[in-house]
Amino acid sequence: MRQSSVNLFGAATMSQRREQANIRMFVLVLVFCLIGGVMGVVWFYRATQRGATDGAGGQQLIALSDSTRSVLKRLDSPVEIRFYALLDPASVSASVQAFAGRVDQLLSEYQRAAEGKIGVTRYNSRSDIKAAAVAAAADGFKPFNLDKGDTCYFGLAVAQDEQKESLPPLSPEWEQAIEFDLTRAIERVARAKHPTQSFANNSPAAPAVVEEVKHTVANFASVSMEEGTRLLRAAAMKDFKTAAAAMEIQFKEAQQRLSQAQNGGSAAEQQDAMKHLQQIQSEHAEAFKQIAARSSAQIEALRQLKEAAH
Repeated sequence: MRQSSVNLFGAATMSQRREQANIRMFVLVLVFCLIGGVMGVVWFYRATQRGATDGAGGQQLIALSDSTRSVLKRLDSPVEIRFYALLDPASVSASVQAFAGRVDQLLSEYQRAAEGKIGVTRYNSRSDIKAAAVAAAADGFKPFNLDKGDTCYFGLAVAQDEQKESLPPLSPEWEQAIEFDLTRAIERVARAKHPTQSFANNSPAAPAVVEEVKHTVANFASVSMEEGTRLLRAAAMKDFKTAAAAMEIQFKEAQQRLSQAQNGGSAAEQQDAMKHLQQIQSEHAEAFKQIAARSSAQIEALRQLKEAAH
């Protein structure tokens, strides 16, 4: 805060300094998101919109969706999740390592919400490398970064009795879809044991969503579910990148406005500039949420289309 402002507002100095600190912190976090591109924006949305912070442990609390809780509630026998997170710090970026930590937190919330019906086996220690290699190979995961440093594994598999399913490759860019993918995998392995049981709200996909799927995956009946999912995700990623680019333009304009307010503007002008910046963040966070939700709905619609075709 400039000295003239201190003299003007007197007793309000300390409060305004805290407000300035909040503004700068907000700007720094948002800049980090933009530098990180779509991955950073998704992380920022998840950290600020989806969860809260546990004051005791300082860890984010994940809020599972109602559909996930519905699936977990209907489990009548344990399901095992195997989480491979052997990542070499020398060859794997810090952002991916942080992402792995958030996946771990998500799995802990699955365990808590399932009340004993979800078990998680974590392969995240170098002392487990031999066991991890054997288990990963059985689950269809291959090591990577062999030419850059220590062997790395990163993936999720779900199993119940003889049924098991491995999730698509994990990536920060698709963090918003992990819960959807994981819950559906749990549902499918559980349904294999009880084919007639309904584990979630499997209402028919909306006609508009079905048409979007048919447009993106024209030969949906002949392609595999994995390939169709890849095509739908690729389309969603284009939307993510478009939204991120629009956010960057608006952010730069809002940042300039905030900088001008900080350099000579009144407290009210600074407050308005900060609110404008927050509004941009909120609007685009909602846009990212809608893109992820629409893509999840499309993947479910594809599954329904393929089941109806057989």
